[in-house]
Amino acid sequence: MKTKEQMKALNQKTLAELDTDLKDKKSELFNLRFQLATGQLQNTSALKQCKKDIARVRTIIRQRELAQKA
Repeated sequence: MKTKEQMKALNQKTLAELDTDLKDKKSELFNLRFQLATGQLQNTSALKQCKKDIARVRTIIRQRELAQKA
C-alpha cells in the first residue's frame, strides 16, 4: 500500500515540485550507480527503488501533460 500513498502524495504536488523531485532522484541514481561501480554500495535494492521513484514522477508529469492537451 505504500506505493498508493506515494502516488497520492505525488498527485498533490505542483509541476515545479515534481521537476525538483525528478532532478533529485536522478542525482540520487547517479550517486548510487557511482557507489556500485566503486564497490561502496551496501544496499543494491536502492537502485531499483530509485528507478521506480523516477518512473512514478515521470508518470505523473506525463499524465498532467496529456490532461492539458485534452
